[in-house]
Amino acid sequence: MQLKKFGCVLAATIVISLFTATARCQTSDDKPNVIFILSDDLGYGDVGCYGQKQILTPNIDKIAAEGILFTQAYSGSPLCGPSRSTLVTGLHTGHTQIRHNPSQAAGWDRTAQGDPPLNDDTPTFAKIYKSAGYATAIIGKWGLGVPGQAGSPDRLGFEYFFGYDSHVAAHNYYPDHLWRNAQKVPLDKKTYSNDLFASESLKFVREHKDHAFMAYLSYTIPHQPLNPPSLAPYEGKDWPVKEKAYAAMITRMDTDIGKLLDLLKELKLDEKTLVIFTSDNGADSAGGHKIPFFDSNAGLRGKKQTAYEGGIRVPFVARWPGHIPAGQKTEQLAAFWDFLPTSAELVHADPPTKTDGVSLVPTLLSHPEKQKQHEYLYWELAANGGYQEIRIGDWKADILQVSEGSPKVELYSMKGDLLEKHDVAAEHPDTVDQIKRMASEAHTPSAMFPLLPDEIAKADPKLSKRSPKPPK
Repeated sequence: MQLKKFGCVLAATIVISLFTATARCQTSDDKPNVIFILSDDLGYGDVGCYGQKQILTPNIDKIAAEGILFTQAYSGSPLCGPSRSTLVTGLHTGHTQIRHNPSQAAGWDRTAQGDPPLNDDTPTFAKIYKSAGYATAIIGKWGLGVPGQAGSPDRLGFEYFFGYDSHVAAHNYYPDHLWRNAQKVPLDKKTYSNDLFASESLKFVREHKDHAFMAYLSYTIPHQPLNPPSLAPYEGKDWPVKEKAYAAMITRMDTDIGKLLDLLKELKLDEKTLVIFTSDNGADSAGGHKIPFFDSNAGLRGKKQTAYEGGIRVPFVARWPGHIPAGQKTEQLAAFWDFLPTSAELVHADPPTKTDGVSLVPTLLSHPEKQKQHEYLYWELAANGGYQEIRIGDWKADILQVSEGSPKVELYSMKGDLLEKHDVAAEHPDTVDQIKRMASEAHTPSAMFPLLPDEIAKADPKLSKRSPKPPK
């Protein structure tokens, strides 16, 4: 009898063990761990590998030197909320649900309701990894729903969440609380939040070192306010104090990234882990930082919230030793909505039928001949009169004043006029007509984030006589 009972217990134990083993897959040579690091308001020219001479970023530069650097990578939007939405959903701003920051959501009371949420049934890159047996986490700024309610990270594929729930909360680096999953974590208002995010990321990697994991590290550096715990290593520089702070924040984040890279090496996960670093939009002159001081946008026209390259072209580097050849540089067009289909290919899964992205795995693995190309890239934002942007081949079009009902198309060549100084729309009417058709096809109406005059009138008649204002 005792033997029979022991046999039943043993069988049950084996079943449980097998179930646990299949619930968490092991990494393999072609199924890596993935760490996606997103900075906030970091300009195209703010890191060394993109030409920065004064701000020290040795670890981000190391990712580029030991991997691949994209020279034509784009964020999902020139603004953080919609940019994150495109990243998570694999849809550009003509299709994704969140197309502006919460303050501009028509008919939405963010004070009472929190940030507008993504629908819980939305396909996301996190759901792809989770379905493939990965442990999934977001650490840092969320802003796409309320923890424990609609748009909560766990409902969108992230098993673990630690950070800010909303955009407004993330504007305070010394908060009185953060969130761990759906629970508030009280803080003393003296602890620098990004230090906590850095520690949490190391802890997550250690805890999941034996199984496949995906970590989305959504840092808030160098978004204002510019008040880091220390100005090191720039205390002695003859710079304005806010510029010292701006540089110190970036170098502080870079140091944390270095600790993460060191941990991967220590745990022998280097060749099993794909690390990607980028920024959610172009640089911003806010909180006392002035873009020209460090040439944060590398001379590009425009900045955060505005049309033109300075709002959307971002640094984008990736490292996966033994898989991505070191020292690569590519002109392959890439955008945030590419990360979802890229993730699907990495874990050998089918991407959702509705995605605006293409997998970048062939480019990452140095097989450009296999790389699928975009028909075009598209952005829209109902700010500053409303605008749309389209990149098709070497052409870039900025369509201005669309919310005012008097659209104006500017056309630039990205080969000869990266700084968008010479509008050649009048010389290429056929291309302009093609751009207009693409813009019309790419945009789908959004009641919450209206762009065109008739949509604005339906959402709020008071808006029909004015263009939407940019967020504060």
